[in-house]
Amino acid sequence: MTNESTALIIGASRGLGYGLVRRFLERGWFVIATERLGSTRPDLRQLAASQPRLSVETVDIDKEEELHALAAKLSGRQINLLMVNAGTAGDAALPFGERLLAVMRTNVIGAMTATRVLSPLVRAGGAVAVMSSELASISGNTDGGWEPYRSSKSALNQSLRSFAAESQHAPWSLTAVAPGWVRTDMGGPDAILDVETSTNGVADMLLGRLGKKGIAFLNYRGETLGW
Repeated sequence: MTNESTALIIGASRGLGYGLVRRFLERGWFVIATERLGSTRPDLRQLAASQPRLSVETVDIDKEEELHALAAKLSGRQINLLMVNAGTAGDAALPFGERLLAVMRTNVIGAMTATRVLSPLVRAGGAVAVMSSELASISGNTDGGWEPYRSSKSALNQSLRSFAAESQHAPWSLTAVAPGWVRTDMGGPDAILDVETSTNGVADMLLGRLGKKGIAFLNYRGETLGW
């Protein structure tokens, strides 16, 4: 890819999304990054003020009308990579059922709606990806824990596989991304990876998915995970 390449990163005001914005800028890409309206995180806007290759849009993946509005606004842009990062672990204070419904709403319905609405913007030879998790692996679940979040990411992977089956002739690759256990607001201070290490690996792995077809479930080191 040339330095005219553009990444669209959905959910980029903090954590892994913000880290991916920085990594692709460092690699010479143009980046369109999104945050929710009313976000109180200043980092993304401050970075955009000093980075002419970065533009910021607002979208909430829980609101389908906002996704369609963003798609219309970006119509005609040449997008090489779509990365749907936005997600939630839910409110631990909620009863199990309410928390499960909340994370399913965002991590599955929201993420897959964003993928379906925005993937037509991706040019041939590009890549479409969603932020999944190693916890999504059903075959790899030997420890339990994190059940609402884990279940939502498993459902996201299943939905992505269905989308891949429906899109066999799509001119871009599909990837479920497992970034590792990262020190973010969600991952907590005891996580084993910093954001830079994880997002450097994810960025390099996604660059390797350009020009390919089909679906893969890969971690930040580019290793294949069991579904």
